Amino acid sequence: MLSAVPPPEPPRAGDKPAVISISSHVARGTVGNRAVVFALESLGHPVWSVPTVTLPWHPGHGPSTRLVPDEAGFASFVSDLCEAPWLGEVGAVITGYFGAPSQVPHAARLVDAVKRRNPAALFLCDPVVGDGAAGGEGAARLYQPEATLHAIRDELIGRADIATPNRFELELLTGLEFSDNRHLVEVASALGPARVVVTSAFPLLRGGIGNLLVDGETALLAEHRRIERVPHGLGDLTGAVFLARLLAGAPAEKALQSTTAAVFEILARTTKRGADELTLETDADVLRSPLAMVQMRRLAPAGGGFRA
Repeated sequence: MLSAVPPPEPPRAGDKPAVISISSHVARGTVGNRAVVFALESLGHPVWSVPTVTLPWHPGHGPSTRLVPDEAGFASFVSDLCEAPWLGEVGAVITGYFGAPSQVPHAARLVDAVKRRNPAALFLCDPVVGDGAAGGEGAARLYQPEATLHAIRDELIGRADIATPNRFELELLTGLEFSDNRHLVEVASALGPARVVVTSAFPLLRGGIGNLLVDGETALLAEHRRIERVPHGLGDLTGAVFLARLLAGAPAEKALQSTTAAVFEILARTTKRGADELTLETDADVLRSPLAMVQMRRLAPAGGGFRA
């Protein structure tokens, strides 16, 4: 006769909460869950990794085999996690790239299960659906099925405490086009989550690029110089580090500054080495204590909106 599984011990004082990460897995590279799990574990968080698709490498490196779990199997996998006796260990959920539109409602079920067990848990939604058409610029390009975009918009964005779209994904989610940060702030404020970080925001520095945080009545822009031909995975890394900073109790402004600095420093080191993937394994120390400088700007309210 099998004995019942004993309830888990509550986390000890000082222990960092576990995070559930729902995203892609690659054999080679540092994108999707490879980036998210490494960053969160390097910063002290246990991670429950839920793969939505398994790939040999990022599709940007060329065609490859996609292993997507069947819907019934994925649903059962998520149901097991929803009933796990250790669910109380979880303090946050982060979602990224989905392998099929049908996975999104099951991810939402898991978010709800975590929140029922721990109402203070955070949910960060990184809507990985698109980018700029030409090297991060130009018109927004959707590289996921429209059904996935709609499912993320309808099932996850409204549940999220934090969303981290790039500006092209924000265009795809809302059906709008943006030409300045004032418009980005207005739309991000109405998106739903209490905090929205828009990556690839419009720079105020010549030759720069920025992350724009909209948090209630506050809009902050963290800028650094633009680096061309960057490796994949920057959005995954940004979401994971920002989430870890918030879980550690950092104010949102400090979380934005240190996240932007860490990601920029790792990017600069990676490109200096000539690597085609982020060199996280070599630069783990940067995640904890970045030295790179970023320009922080507080965007001033102007006539009910914000002035960039």
